Amino acid sequence: MAELTELPPDLVRSGVDLRVAVGRIVRRLRQAHEVGDVTLSEVSVLARLDRDGPNTPAVLAELERIRPQAMGVTLSELEGRGLVHREPDTADGRKVLMSVTPTGRKMLSERRSATTERITRALAEEFTAVERRKLLAVLPLLDRLAERL
Repeated sequence: MAELTELPPDLVRSGVDLRVAVGRIVRRLRQAHEVGDVTLSEVSVLARLDRDGPNTPAVLAELERIRPQAMGVTLSELEGRGLVHREPDTADGRKVLMSVTPTGRKMLSERRSATTERITRALAEEFTAVERRKLLAVLPLLDRLAERL
């Protein structure tokens, strides 16, 4: 990988600006939720289980790019709140599969709705139609960037 000093300064500046902008968005979304609420990491795991179905803690850790121990803590928190449950893997009895509970799905839906409402309201009130189209046009690129990090 090239050192930052070897890259064009405008590209480095773009990387800095993008990091700062994304960080501000994430912080603002986090600030909207109450202390003790489900964390973004926990929401990410719930959303993955909801979208992809049951999975093992080891695979979830790999997909979320965190240590297995950290995934264990996350899953314990979610299980303690009744948002996920574990069951033996019928294909390999030594493993367990984690699944979203109906309570977890309900919480995920409510959280998505609240966050989506905030984003939608900001887009409607603060951006022109042309600006909204520009923002939406970069979403596939941001998704691709997220996958490469």
